[in-house]
Amino acid sequence: MRKAVLALVLTVLTVGASGAAEAGGTRAGTLSTAKAGTIDYTVYLPYGYGAARNAAVRYPVLYLLHGRGDTMQAWTQVKADLDKLIDDGTIAPVIAVLPDAPWSERGSWYVDSAYDGGTAVETALTHDLVSHVDATYRTAAHRGARLVGGYSMGGYGALRYALAHQDLFANALVLSPAVYNPLPPADSSAREFGAFGQGGERFVDDVYRRLNYPALLPTLDPDLPVRMFIAVGDDEWANPDPADAAHDLDYEAATLYNNVRRSDAVAAQFRVLDGGHDWDVWRPAFVAGLTELSSTLSATPPTGIPGPLRGTPGTDWAGGVAADGTVAYAAPGPVDGQPYAGGLDAVVEAPQWTRQFGTPANDRLYGAVSTPDGGVIVAGYTRGDLDGKHPGSPADDGFVARFTATGERAWLTQLGDATKADRFYGLAAAPDGGAYVAGYTSGALAGPSAGDKDLVLARVGADGAVAWTRQLGGAGEDKAYAVAAAASGVYVAGVTSAGLPGAPYLGGTDGFVAAFGTDGTPRWVAADGDLFGGWRSRPRGWSWRPGRPAATC
Repeated sequence: MRKAVLALVLTVLTVGASGAAEAGGTRAGTLSTAKAGTIDYTVYLPYGYGAARNAAVRYPVLYLLHGRGDTMQAWTQVKADLDKLIDDGTIAPVIAVLPDAPWSERGSWYVDSAYDGGTAVETALTHDLVSHVDATYRTAAHRGARLVGGYSMGGYGALRYALAHQDLFANALVLSPAVYNPLPPADSSAREFGAFGQGGERFVDDVYRRLNYPALLPTLDPDLPVRMFIAVGDDEWANPDPADAAHDLDYEAATLYNNVRRSDAVAAQFRVLDGGHDWDVWRPAFVAGLTELSSTLSATPPTGIPGPLRGTPGTDWAGGVAADGTVAYAAPGPVDGQPYAGGLDAVVEAPQWTRQFGTPANDRLYGAVSTPDGGVIVAGYTRGDLDGKHPGSPADDGFVARFTATGERAWLTQLGDATKADRFYGLAAAPDGGAYVAGYTSGALAGPSAGDKDLVLARVGADGAVAWTRQLGGAGEDKAYAVAAAASGVYVAGVTSAGLPGAPYLGGTDGFVAAFGTDGTPRWVAADGDLFGGWRSRPRGWSWRPGRPAATC
């Protein structure tokens, strides 16, 4: 039986029926390590890997970790999926490494165990195996070309490796992870095998807490971002004890997502699929997750954007750039010797000058446009009294400010509902030297509120006076993220959660485009996709850019 299985692993599958995907091959590999003894693994090499024409080609690598009690053979069933994804161009050709994890009676949780007789599994896999693979195969040996994935116990391992080893992995595929916060329930197998033990104790609470993801999140480096795809089935086993319901794996997966998505170092996606704790979930989730992550899984190392960095030693938030090179951002401290008001200040940095302004609260910039006389207009929102006319403002207000070519502030206009939040996210220049701003209001800025948030559009003249404002909304949350102007009118793009008057509601979140006359007269509304985050004019018409994968026009 062992020989038959090995023969199957070593077989290089070829194209079968007409129209089938060009097949890659699998082979067995072995590595001897000081920390964990022998590591057996299966490696998938994409079709064409051995061809002379590809002799100089480097490939991204997937490290796929199996669940407790399983072997490396479990992951070989996604080979056909890899062949198809590569053949149809959904992903670039990749190498996949499937390590076997026999340690701690196959309940190693992929960590370095301090239990008597335990094994340093994490060190062996993240150091020895990765180094061996890079030396043995034509890999692209950098973090952006590596993905670590796993299901169940392997999902725990993939999550930990992505967070604890940001220098190695930029992508993580975390499927039905056997993670528990803060501790596993009493009947969890995580307590049984010594992975989280110490000395003679099989399980020690402090060891588990130290290795678990909540302890890692505060240590993450935002300059080494991790893209993470989390998926779980909706039919996971439900613990009959209500006190332990929070440890059901579907519940824990949602908890995990809502924790990691709040980290500046993690960009997470979360999916719930129809199925239980099995391959009816993991296989389609693997395809969906790899498709999602493939856009940043690249053999080509990322390169820095040419040009000087701007800002402070703290966390600065880019907000916009004008055609003349003026940049707008928010900074948590003084810039170029400018006075600092507190919180986040608005900063306008032109090629010849820098201006910083703000209140003790947060002031954010979300756009910058050049004016015909060499000046610049910026827009955003503030929680304070920027114009001296809004003392004690309890909520965000939108604002627009104009600076001259020499950096003097010509005017600043602050507007919003007196008690509700108002924000400007989009800015476009008007032909008279004024501007159009778009965003949302939670109140009644230009009419009665239709729902949670309504989109808002305002026209500000060259002197800073508000010529008109318009408010449009449905029953849900409506936000404008972009605005563009032309002789034919003004066009606003954004997102709606329940549809807008004049356009069909497509379900979920819809992207929208709303057209207005230059005098603010509403003209039409169209919906498509999921979220529109950008909008620009073109010589032969208009185009919108979805903020998430969606239809384009």
